[in-house]
Formats: sequence, structure tokens, C-alpha cells
Amino acid sequence: MKIDFVAEAGASGVLAILVHDGRSLAGEGGQYDAATGGALTRAMGAGRFTGGANSSLIVAAPSGVKADSIVLVGAGEAGKFDDLAIETAAGAAFNAVRLSGAEVLTIDLGHLSGVQAARAAFAVHLAAYRFDKYRTKEKPDKIPSVTTVNIVTKDVAGAKVALEPLSAVADAVYFSRDLVAEPANILYPAEFARRVKELERLGLKVEILGEKEMEALGMHVLLGVGQGSVRESQLAVIQWNGGKAGDAPIAFVGKGVCFDTGGISIKPAAGMEDMIWDMGGAAAVAGLMHALAGRKAKVNAVGVLGLVENMPDGNAQRPGDIVTSMSGQTVEVINTDAEGRLVLADALWYTQDRFKPKFMVDLATLTGAMIIALGLDYAGVFSNSDELADAILAAGPKVNENVWRMPLPPQYDKIMDSVNADVKNSAGRDGGSITAGLFLQRFTNGVPWAHIDIAPVAWVSKSTRATVPDGPVGWGVRLLDRMVADTYEG
Repeated sequence: MKIDFVAEAGASGVLAILVHDGRSLAGEGGQYDAATGGALTRAMGAGRFTGGANSSLIVAAPSGVKADSIVLVGAGEAGKFDDLAIETAAGAAFNAVRLSGAEVLTIDLGHLSGVQAARAAFAVHLAAYRFDKYRTKEKPDKIPSVTTVNIVTKDVAGAKVALEPLSAVADAVYFSRDLVAEPANILYPAEFARRVKELERLGLKVEILGEKEMEALGMHVLLGVGQGSVRESQLAVIQWNGGKAGDAPIAFVGKGVCFDTGGISIKPAAGMEDMIWDMGGAAAVAGLMHALAGRKAKVNAVGVLGLVENMPDGNAQRPGDIVTSMSGQTVEVINTDAEGRLVLADALWYTQDRFKPKFMVDLATLTGAMIIALGLDYAGVFSNSDELADAILAAGPKVNENVWRMPLPPQYDKIMDSVNADVKNSAGRDGGSITAGLFLQRFTNGVPWAHIDIAPVAWVSKSTRATVPDGPVGWGVRLLDRMVADTYEG
């Protein structure tokens, strides 16, 4: 789909006009209403459309304008029309007509700045995402018809400049979404690593460690998760050096369980197909590194992805096994379905040991308990650093990726002690997300660290956000990119 900026609306298949709460036509809306003989006002008065955010009303075949139809797009309160409101309105405009049969959509934002027009283009890009590579017999009326979106702005040149870094972030979100959407027979650890290696075209440095290299490093906890699979486990190490030479990097670690059966502690069959997205944390970190490189962020950053497949065969790890981590700590495996924390344990230790980062943030679809605690619209944040946690919490509302800080109480930490080893990987259901975080904290070596449990938000079945279609969200790419831009870039 082509997205462009134009100085005037001209002739259009569909013309989108913003309407604020109270049926207040924005920008040139009043002139369009006059040109149509008041048809827009009458259409609003005839129904329940009032201009609320993420709503729309189509007025077909209006006379007096050079458009086949007009879509009135709810923009919410005029006094709260910020970047997110612009994104929601632009996304709603596209969603209102994506299957309409119209090929050209023009969104009239002539009353807004070029920077705001760029934000609208960014939103349309995100809203238009569609994972359709395996669809071979789709009905024509289910295929989006819009091929061109024109956004009217008086500052075309400024809009194009402002769109460049936003496009880099949108491309990164697409990359992350595609990874999450792929089935596990296509995206296994080595294939995931191959796709990450291709990001070197953006100026990233990518290293791939196989099982022999990880064995030599003593990463037996990570390797134990994948030992029941015929697919070799991988560790992808991604570096972006956009900051000052010699500055310690900031680091991000992702859980990449490309498919999770639960291992010997096997999951129920119902819903197991959803475990194709148990690598959402690694996808988010890969997407973040894509974004930082794409917009040439002024920061040194490292992304480390632990890529495994958790399968139950005769060689699979057993409950009761005791394995030694790269840190030297021994881990008793109580439940092989508590595997993500095992992957992260070695990946976190490797990251702090090799790179000596300013801080580490890990992302993981770690616990179903997080969904029970927070529902399906918040990720949980656990951290040993108020400064780091505050930076993450501040970024969330700016990109509409909700986070909530959770506790790491010391009195719960002793629950993770094992009778036979240094630590056990599961302490049961009570406070399951918290004890998982406490387990991970033992492998941070005191480095400032935050763990983000994205189990509730990596995938959405019925999206309520205009820029997030049903399916893979790419959650975390925008959050962490914004956190880096606001707080850590030089």
C-alpha cells in the first residue's frame, strides 16, 4: 500500500474528515458540510455517531465534493487531541474503508502540522498490517481494497522528514509481528536466527551461537530446555553501536521459545497451538534492535535472544533434573513447562558477563499467572531499579502499551530455594509471576534490571486499538524504543 502526503484533497474515492466530540467538524469539515448542503450534519444527527474516538460514519455519494463517499472519523475531545489521538483517528479512518472496495483514501488533515500528518501516516502503516502469506483461497471481499492513502497537509516536506524515523519503527513492528505470526514448522530456532542475521543490512552486528558454543560457556540451563527437540537451540547476539565509543551499552534479552509443548510436563491439547507465539519476547527485542538501527539511534545497545524449542521426546529434560547454569548456580527443574525462565537465566548471565551493560531489560511471555493478575491489556514490570522501572512506566502511556509495576518481595524469594540445589524453577501457583521474577533476579548479578512479562499482550484476538489488527501485536517494540529515545539516547 502506498502512503503519501498531498497539499490538497483533490478527487478521491473516499475522503476522511475528523469530527471531535459533540459532532464538531474539524479543519475544513465545515466547508465540506456546506458544499454538500449540510449532508454531513444531517447524517450525524440521524444516528448515534458523536465524534467519539475510534468511531466512524460513512456518508455515501455526497453531492458537491469530489469524492465517492465521505467517512466521518471520531477524533475524541478537541482539547486532548495528542499523538495517540491522531494515531487512533487515522487508524480508524483506514479500518472504516479497508474492505469497502474503494482503492484511494484521502485523510484531510490540512489544519494540522506536518509532524502530526506524519503521525497519521505512521498509524495507517501500523493499522494496515496483515499476515496473509499462507492464504491461497481467500474471497475477494475479504481482501483489503485500499491501495493508496493520501494525507493532506500544508507542510508536505516537513511531514516527509518527520515520517522517516516513524517509518523505521513501523517497519520494526512489522518485523516483530511477522516473527510472532509464523508457525513453528517454519520459524524454529535456526530460522529465527537466520532472519535476525539478515538485519545486518541495517548496520547491526549479529552473532549466532550454536549448542557447541553454549556448551562451552556452561549454559546448561538454557540447553536443557531444548534437548528434547530435533531443532538445535541458538543464541542470537545483536549489537547496535550508535552512541559514543566506549560507552557501556544498554541491554535487552528476549525469551524465544519457538514452540512450547510444556515438555515432559506437557500442556493440555486445547489451545496449545497458541504456543507459536511463546517467542514474543525475543521477537520484541529483535524488533527493537531493528528500530534502533533503522532510525540511527544515538545509543549503544545489545539484544540477546535465547532461541529454543521445548519438546517431549526420549531425550527431553525431566522434572527433578538438576542442571548447572552459566552463573554456576544449580537449578532443580520442578516443572519443564516453567522453561522460559531457564532460557532467560543463562541469557541474562551471559549478557551481564560479556557486555557489562548499564542495565538489562528482559521480555518474555513468561506466566499465565500474569494474565490472571492483570487481564489482557497490561504487561507486568518487575525491577530491582526504581529508575529503570520509572522509565518504562513513563513510556507506556505515550505509545498505548500499558504496563503495571509488580512487587519483588524478599520474603517470597526464599520460596524459590531448593532442597537439593541452589534454586528451583517453580514454586507452584501462588504468586507465580512474582516467584518467576525472583528466580530471574538471581541471575542478574546485581545489574540494574527489569523483567517485563508480556504474556497478556503479545497476541490479541479481538483488538480494540485502531493501529493493532487482530493477531500478533509486536508489543514492546514501541514501548522500549520510546523509553530509549526519551531517557537514554545521547
